[in-house]
Amino acid sequence: MTDTTITHHGHACVRLERAGRRLVLDPGSFSDLTVLDDAEAVLVTHEHVDHVDVARLAAALAGRHGLAAWAPADVVAQLVEAGAPAARVRAVVAGDVFEAAGFEVRAVGEQHALIHPDVPRPRNVGYLVDGGLLHPGDAFTEPPAGTRVEVLLVPVAAPWLKLAEAIDYVRAVHPRVAAPIHDAILSEPGRALADRLVGGLGGAGEYVRIAAGSPYTWTPAA
Repeated sequence: MTDTTITHHGHACVRLERAGRRLVLDPGSFSDLTVLDDAEAVLVTHEHVDHVDVARLAAALAGRHGLAAWAPADVVAQLVEAGAPAARVRAVVAGDVFEAAGFEVRAVGEQHALIHPDVPRPRNVGYLVDGGLLHPGDAFTEPPAGTRVEVLLVPVAAPWLKLAEAIDYVRAVHPRVAAPIHDAILSEPGRALADRLVGGLGGAGEYVRIAAGSPYTWTPAA
């Protein structure tokens, strides 16, 4: 299969590009939203603002005929209310399989990780792309049984996690490559600490920090 370029656009947002087609995941308010300028498709895991800037995404959907988005139903409703054309925003639930910008996508997982018993837990849908790259959103969702995850985008900093859980998540999924995301609240020393612990103890075949301006090339298994 053709190589895919993975670019990190800050926090939980990544862009996948293959053969000139571009798929964006979780363009939230902590991320560089110029990523939407040439996107063909957008996947949103859940409604929190660090994963979707509703106003910006709705404006992009309204302004560009070729752009489409997939998200949980509550996010779809917010996007349509903000002006996104309903025909180009599709609701997804766990188990759905579809194509977005030429990538095969499977929705996995149903609920956000617990922040605190007093904080409501929104729906959270992770995305398994081309059978090998997993973006879990704000959860420790594992892939379907028998799936060999090649690239795990692993959250490393949030009100709902501690690094021990991130380490155990990498161990459970056992990807060929683990790449940290969801780290906007960390300082540079904090990122270095997360890399040292999750990279050193997670047990992935390789741990790669995909820095802004330094894309990673993923060659999916045939």
